Amino acid sequence: MNHMTQAMRELHQMDELSSMDSVIHRCHPLAKLLVTIVYIFTVASFSRYDLTGLIPMVFYPMLVFTISGLSVRLCFHKLRFILPLVCAVGIWNPFLDRTEALIIGNAVITGGMISFVTLILKGIYGLMASFLLIATTNIEKICYALRMLHLPEFLATQILMTYRYISLLLQEAGTMMNAYMLRAPGQKGIHFSAWGSFAGQLLLRSMDRAQELYQCMQMRGFNGMFYYADVEPFRIRDAVYPVFWIMAFLIMRFVNLSELVGGMIL
Repeated sequence: MNHMTQAMRELHQMDELSSMDSVIHRCHPLAKLLVTIVYIFTVASFSRYDLTGLIPMVFYPMLVFTISGLSVRLCFHKLRFILPLVCAVGIWNPFLDRTEALIIGNAVITGGMISFVTLILKGIYGLMASFLLIATTNIEKICYALRMLHLPEFLATQILMTYRYISLLLQEAGTMMNAYMLRAPGQKGIHFSAWGSFAGQLLLRSMDRAQELYQCMQMRGFNGMFYYADVEPFRIRDAVYPVFWIMAFLIMRFVNLSELVGGMIL
């Protein structure tokens, strides 16, 4: 199995996850989108030194993982290529910010170390929230929620079609990869001298396939707008979920629950 085939399987697996049945899956897509946006902005608003205040924000993704029946391990497996980039964002902070912030025994904790861990947590929280949105809501419903937020129609259509038909691009790339490997047995990857022609052929094949798909869509009555027939309108009862979580985020943002709980225990 080449990398393209594996990518296609993982993409289809996300669609299977979004078709599961749970309380979170049944929530209105607009409610989940609003919660995700507010959560990411709330996490990003914490100071780079406010590590204790940021820790309780893990409560949201962990509770949603539990209720929805999704696996945290699967989440980190899907994000395995992005997590190293998140960790690399603040890798120089411990070397640039050497201000003493905390002394534990003989160990000195600098401000750079705290800001480094804080940046990692912010990135992980944001990725977990994004994964939960995609894993509990299919792309049609996400685009429907974006349209309800008055995102321009052509942008929502581009997002939907890019997600839906990226598998076709991967399929074309996988076919070309298999053909190349049959002509170069024993070679690992594509030789750099063939990168230009490979990319050009992939572009041409993708354009031809896209033109065929567009013609088929036009024959079925496509006029530039998708009709989301299976999504219900946003009702008052659907506001319970975002209101609850937004209030919880505000409490966790302005009340340091870690220090509060620690003070009660001590």
